[in-house]
Amino acid sequence: MIGRRESVSGAHFAFTDRWGGVSAAPYEELNLGGAVGDTPQAVRANRELAAGALGLEAQAVVWMRQIHGADVVVVDAPWGDRPAPEADAVVTTRRGLALAVLTADCVPVLLADPVAGVVAAAHAGRPGMVAGVVPAAVRAMTELGAVPDRIVARTGPAVCGRCYEVPEAMRAEVAAVEPAAHAETSWGTPALDVSAGVHAQLDRLGVCDRVQSPVCTRESKDHFSYRRDRATGRLAGYVWLD
Repeated sequence: MIGRRESVSGAHFAFTDRWGGVSAAPYEELNLGGAVGDTPQAVRANRELAAGALGLEAQAVVWMRQIHGADVVVVDAPWGDRPAPEADAVVTTRRGLALAVLTADCVPVLLADPVAGVVAAAHAGRPGMVAGVVPAAVRAMTELGAVPDRIVARTGPAVCGRCYEVPEAMRAEVAAVEPAAHAETSWGTPALDVSAGVHAQLDRLGVCDRVQSPVCTRESKDHFSYRRDRATGRLAGYVWLD
C-alpha cells in the first residue's frame, strides 16, 4: 500500500503502490484517482485506507484537479464540500495538513522546508515540467519563508527515460526548454526523462537535498502506468509536517 515512506526533521513523505485497496480491474487495487472511471465508493474507501496507513484523517488531505499546467494554490484547510481547484501544485504552512498529488507515469514532486514550516506537492508531467510547475511551487514556498537550500525534495515512481517514447519533434521541443530531459528508449528511439528534467530544475533553484525514486511505473507491475495500460488507476504522493 505505502511503497515508500520517509521522515526528515518533522517533514513526512510517502508514495503509494497499487496494492491493498478495494477497486476492481482495471483499477485494482488501490486506485486513488477520482476521475479515471472507478466508482466513487471505491475511491473513497481507498483514500481512507491510504490515509489510515499513514496516520492521517482522509478528510484532512488536500487534493487537486490536475490539468498539466503550472498553477499553484496556497491552502490552509481541506476543501470540505467545495470542489478542489484546478492546479498542479499546492503549498501550505499548516502543520498536520497533508497535501496529495496523483500520478500514473508523471512525476510526483514532494517538497518541504521543515525549518520554515512550508510544504508543497506538485504534479510534473511533460507539459507541467515544460510550463515550470516545479519552479512555480518553489517560488510559492519561498514567498512563505522557505529557503531553497533547506528544501527537501523527493520525487516518486514515474515512467523512466528508457520507456517514455515520443516523436523526435516533441523531444527536441522539450529539450530546448529542459536539456536534461533529452533521452533515448532502451530500443533506440527518441524519449524523454521527465524525472531528470525535474531534478535539473530543482538543482538550478538551489535545492540540493533531492532523492529520485528508482521505480519506473511502466516497468513495474506494482504501480499504475497509463502508458502501459491506458485504463488504470492512480498512485498518490503525500507530504505533511508534524
